[in-house]
Amino acid sequence: MAWQKTIRNPVSTSGVGIHGGQQVNLTLRPAPPGTGIVFVRKDLGISIPARAENARDQAYATTLHLRGAEARTVEHLMAALSGVGVTNVYVDIDSAEVPILDGSALPFVEMLRQAELSEQGVSIPEILVRTPVFVGDGERWIELRPAAEFAVDYRVSYDSQAVGRQRFVGVLTPQRFATAIAPARTFGFFSEVPALKKQGLARGGSLSNCIVVDRNRVLSGALRFRDEFVRHKVLDLVGDLALLEYPLRAQVVAHKAGHALHVAAVHELLAHPEAWELVEPDRVASLTVRPYTGELEPEAALAG
Repeated sequence: MAWQKTIRNPVSTSGVGIHGGQQVNLTLRPAPPGTGIVFVRKDLGISIPARAENARDQAYATTLHLRGAEARTVEHLMAALSGVGVTNVYVDIDSAEVPILDGSALPFVEMLRQAELSEQGVSIPEILVRTPVFVGDGERWIELRPAAEFAVDYRVSYDSQAVGRQRFVGVLTPQRFATAIAPARTFGFFSEVPALKKQGLARGGSLSNCIVVDRNRVLSGALRFRDEFVRHKVLDLVGDLALLEYPLRAQVVAHKAGHALHVAAVHELLAHPEAWELVEPDRVASLTVRPYTGELEPEAALAG
């Protein structure tokens, strides 16, 4: 059985956004059962639930939009929350982008450990995939297949010999996520930096928060895993699938995918309720999408 969880104590950090380059303060706060993950723009007084309908613009990161407000590059924090089983939390930020920290989800996992997890005595349904759901084409694709537990089979392929072809296969428990996936850092190619900066991206990127690959060599020091590149793709996948709002029971097979396809798979699954069902102990629930209880009023959002 899956239980709703929050954190016992608020916990904070600060850092730079990898794309916007702005300094941002972030605080995680406990939230009651049924809240979900809610990003609170403290500077604007607008709350943005982390759900599929609010996801937009997945080119180089996952961004949430609502009422003209954004929460950008949410995937690493979302992966940490989902990976360790936190279902309800307020995420206060005072700028548009979640800080990149070291480029992985590990700092967020460590924050959650510091805050201490708290089971809330309320179960949460799980999405059980009954028939396969596919998005993509012959080159890049994702398929969600029936399985008893959440498992991933992810493959990447790059021309650079420093990356090459890599594959990660396995069931993802909270423990395995924390040790095998969370530490894997984001990566990019040196040749792409000028084009990214021309688009106003990667302004906060550095060798300390991103694995940088120049042709066939890694410029940013030793890798944490030999296959750190595909592990980071799995990290991104976990964060993007958290937009479902419910734990997923499926085998997710991905080939050369990325944020856009991850989020497309979420939308495709939700668009085909005949392919899945919500399950809880002793019963099977029909299609329901847990309603967000309403945006926080600006005053309440700012007051915390």
